[in-house]
Amino acid sequence: MQGCKCGIKCQNKRVKRNKDETQVSSLPMPPERYIANYTDENIRRNRAPRPPPPPAQHEVYSMFGIQYNNDEMIRSLESQNIKRLIPIHFDRRKELKKLNHSLLVNFLDLIDFLILNPDSPRRTEKIDDISLLFVNMHHLLNEFRPHQARETLRVMMEMQKRQRVETATRFQKHLERVREIVNTAFSALPILDDDDESGGAKIKTEVDPLEANAAAKNDPSYQHDRMLCKLVDAIE
Repeated sequence: MQGCKCGIKCQNKRVKRNKDETQVSSLPMPPERYIANYTDENIRRNRAPRPPPPPAQHEVYSMFGIQYNNDEMIRSLESQNIKRLIPIHFDRRKELKKLNHSLLVNFLDLIDFLILNPDSPRRTEKIDDISLLFVNMHHLLNEFRPHQARETLRVMMEMQKRQRVETATRFQKHLERVREIVNTAFSALPILDDDDESGGAKIKTEVDPLEANAAAKNDPSYQHDRMLCKLVDAIE
C-alpha cells in the first residue's frame, strides 16, 4: 500500500513537471494548418486569425522558445552560450578566410580518422569542432545583414529616383511638343480685319426662321398661344 502511494506521488510530480514545461517546436507549423485557418469562408466571415502586432521598443519576445530582444538585431554568441572563435576587433574578410581554412583542415582530419580509426573518440571532437566553426561563420555572415539591408534600400531608392527623373524628362518633352503644336496652330489661323469681324458678328446674330419655328413648335406654350389666337380671330 505504501508503494502505491509513492507511485501516485511520483506520477503527480511528473504530471506537474509536464505542465510547467512548455512544449515549443523548433519549426513552424506545416502549411496545411495555415491553409485551414485562412480559407475563403473564414476570411469572408472575419474568422481568420489576425497577425500579431509588432513588438514595441525594448520589448522581449519569444520565437520558437528562444527569447529575443527588440533592441539587438543579431544576438551575440556569448548570449547563446556558444564559444566565440572570432576576436572583438577584426577584419571580417580575413576572419572568414581563416575560418574557411580551419574548416577545410578539420574536415580533412575527420576523413583521416574515419579511414584509419572510425571508432576513435577524436572523431566526435572533430565533428564538434566543425559544427563550432560553421556556427561562427554563420554568425559572422549574419553580421553583414544590416549592411545588406542598407545597401538594398539604397539601390531601391536610386532606382525610384531614376524612374521618376526619366518620367519627368519624358513629360517635359511631351509638354514642349504640345506647345510647339499649339503655337503652330495659332500661327496658321487667318488674320481678320475690322470689316470681316463686323460681318462675322452679323452672321453670328442672324437666326434662321425655319429653325426658330421648329424650336417654337417644340415649346408647350406655343400650342396654347396658337389656340388663343385662333379663338380671337373667330370672335372678330
